[in-house]
Amino acid sequence: MSHTPNTRQGAVKQITSHSNPIVKEIKGLVAQRKHRKESGLFVAEGLKLATDALDAGWKLRYLALGPEARENQIAMEAAARAKSRGTLILEVSNAILAGVTRRDNPQMVVGVYEQQMHDLSYIDPRKAKTWVCLDRIRDPGNLGTVIRTADAVGASGVILIGDTTDPFSVETVRATMGSLFHMPLVRCSEAEFVEWRKSWPGTVVGTHLRGTHDYRDVEYTEPVLLVMGNEQSGITDQLADACSHLVKIPQEGQADSLNLAIATAVMLFEVRRAHLKL
Repeated sequence: MSHTPNTRQGAVKQITSHSNPIVKEIKGLVAQRKHRKESGLFVAEGLKLATDALDAGWKLRYLALGPEARENQIAMEAAARAKSRGTLILEVSNAILAGVTRRDNPQMVVGVYEQQMHDLSYIDPRKAKTWVCLDRIRDPGNLGTVIRTADAVGASGVILIGDTTDPFSVETVRATMGSLFHMPLVRCSEAEFVEWRKSWPGTVVGTHLRGTHDYRDVEYTEPVLLVMGNEQSGITDQLADACSHLVKIPQEGQADSLNLAIATAVMLFEVRRAHLKL
């Protein structure tokens, strides 16, 4: 979902009751994926995330400011920017912030944002460097950390394949540390990905138990699709067959596998190192 710039001037509203409809709406967005899906909205905590989102052009529906934020110059500047774009500014108590975020020590700023999700037609292989493709990721912390790492290495974006954990849950958003607002997200089914990949002009590499190559021995010709699998079962056979290279990360010791986010970071930094050498 792409956003349309809104030049309507926002307003400021004081809220003192936990039973206020807007407070209930925000609580629903935090608690239930169904509400996030139906509304196209999500919640992100923190002043840094609010400024990151504003800098990146994301649309805020609400920006809730606690008492500390209303005495903070940077927070008030962010609120003024958001208000000028049509955001409703909410002045609330710390108790209400704690209630909507389900945290004893909430951040002083909580924003409600419009989701941005694309389909595969969004990707232009001619402008792409590396896209991270995630198959049925279940853990929100893993997903958020992968998005953050992809941002750190300068990847082009993240493709979510199949039934993946919600990238707009509070846990995932928190784990991205603001990178969600800089990393384009694409969602597709496995069948759509396999068909679309046939026209991909560069390397398609996946980590897999069938991998015959050390991950350091592959020539990562841009643009790269890096396919990483579900935490328990890895990538499916269909996705493995769609890869031009299946690789493994050699291990010592007794651990049977690496954490998904760690393995993805190892792969991404190897791809980056390979390209810097060219």
